[in-house]
Amino acid sequence: MRAVLERMARAGRPSLHLLLPRDARLAYEARSGVLELPRADLARVQDLSIPARDGHALPARLYAPSTAAGLALLLYMHGGGFTIGSIATHDTLCRELARLAGCMVVALDYRLAPEHRFPTASNDAWDALVWLAANAPLLGADRARLAVGGDSAGGTLAAVNAILARDAGLPLALQLLFYPGCAAHQEHPSHARFARGLVLEAPAIRWFFDHYAGNREEREDWRFAPLLAPDVDGVAPAWIGLAEYDPLVDEGVAYADKLRLAGVAVELDIYRGVTHEFIKMGRAIPEARQAHADAARALRRAFVQE
Repeated sequence: MRAVLERMARAGRPSLHLLLPRDARLAYEARSGVLELPRADLARVQDLSIPARDGHALPARLYAPSTAAGLALLLYMHGGGFTIGSIATHDTLCRELARLAGCMVVALDYRLAPEHRFPTASNDAWDALVWLAANAPLLGADRARLAVGGDSAGGTLAAVNAILARDAGLPLALQLLFYPGCAAHQEHPSHARFARGLVLEAPAIRWFFDHYAGNREEREDWRFAPLLAPDVDGVAPAWIGLAEYDPLVDEGVAYADKLRLAGVAVELDIYRGVTHEFIKMGRAIPEARQAHADAARALRRAFVQE
């Protein structure tokens, strides 16, 4: 991990939060594949369009390791602070999850800030889950075996989807959360402890959040900060994978505790010596490959139980 950070520093690229959002998106996409594993070849990769509540067509991509019918389905939301990231930036990761878990993965291009502020991303994620549940058989998926997942901001969206699914009576097998954002404000100790020099820096977090949810009322809405949800009783079981050297690690642990206190089954893995974004560094970081395998195992177990 230290070697990766040193190479990043030597590259001298500008920090994303110093760029305009559209330029940051292009830069993030250009950098996203540098440390990734080779892209897995899958039996089925298909672009989809999913309708949002306002009629907007949300791009999505379906990944499946086989053409068999009745595969379990994971809806995956990419990270990027609600401001950057796309299907393209998380293509390799979604392929790995589909390959290792033996399930269908649908990656969603929810709308990004600042063009689309809170709660657009959350609404898009929920609309996609509802649509997938209704149309699973048409896609060759098993409606009775659905899961949600995501990393960073995408993990936030997945956690929110799990609560909304509970409220709507939509059963989920698992919520798969890689270092999710869970808190309204950056007050947990890890935000100060890991504020600089470890991929996700404090100024970047402020930049992301100012674009998406700029005022206190929005940030204290539980759809932005799941730790503020009134209750999480009865939500789907969770697998949570955190990075030890990550500003978000303490709030991830706090959310795991919140779920456990509500009687929700939680498996929590903290990967030592790595930073935020490590799951997209599989060529360089063994812990990334371990996290992929652990997440896939959690999915397989959850889908079998369903």
